[in-house]
Amino acid sequence: MSAESHEAVLRQSEPAIRLLLIEDDDSIAAEVVAELEARGYGVTRASTGLEGVDEAISRRYDLMVVDRMLPELDGLSVIERLRREQIMTPVLVLSALSAVDDRVNGLKAGGDDYLTKPFAMEELAARLEALLRRPTDSRETVLRVGPIEMDLIERKVFREGREVDLLPREFRLLEYMMRRPGAVLTRTMLLEDVWNYRFVPQTNLVDVHIGKLRRKIDVPGEAPLIQSIRGAGFSLRVPN
Repeated sequence: MSAESHEAVLRQSEPAIRLLLIEDDDSIAAEVVAELEARGYGVTRASTGLEGVDEAISRRYDLMVVDRMLPELDGLSVIERLRREQIMTPVLVLSALSAVDDRVNGLKAGGDDYLTKPFAMEELAARLEALLRRPTDSRETVLRVGPIEMDLIERKVFREGREVDLLPREFRLLEYMMRRPGAVLTRTMLLEDVWNYRFVPQTNLVDVHIGKLRRKIDVPGEAPLIQSIRGAGFSLRVPN
């Protein structure tokens, strides 16, 4: 086999998604590696914070999963150091700490999502898939579309100074729409990307949640922003 052919075979055998797992618990790491490799990920594991930093700097990864509590260097310090090095790989933070303040600290450090222990492997996989689908400009901490402002760290939404109280799923749905203003979003897209369905069931789930979100965002007397596109889906549009 020629050198060129051998190199082509190697490229073909490489996993489509390279993931760095920084986790010191051997049993958790073994479960995560087995689950993700079964899904086609190529997983590299580091067991300390400093080892994780060195690995993330030396090789390119598509995703990282970082434990909050690590030896040598804690998970948040790992993320902060990598962000200073301009390594913007999406990071899912794992933690046994579930307090809101800890989640906020994880996001402020540069994490993209936060999952508390114990967790189901299905949820871990779904969150990683959602991170892969995020737009490349998803590092903003505040989103603005017309009169709507969304604070991704404090998890708050305002419309012209009026705070809008949203449930977690409504928040995620609105975030998805705000990242794609003016685009027509089909029910299939929303079910796959907001609800993480791998297949599209016959359900009115999207319509129900859009209705609830619309009643909170578009109150009487305000210009409607959430539009129904007949035969297509929905769109977040600011009137001219």
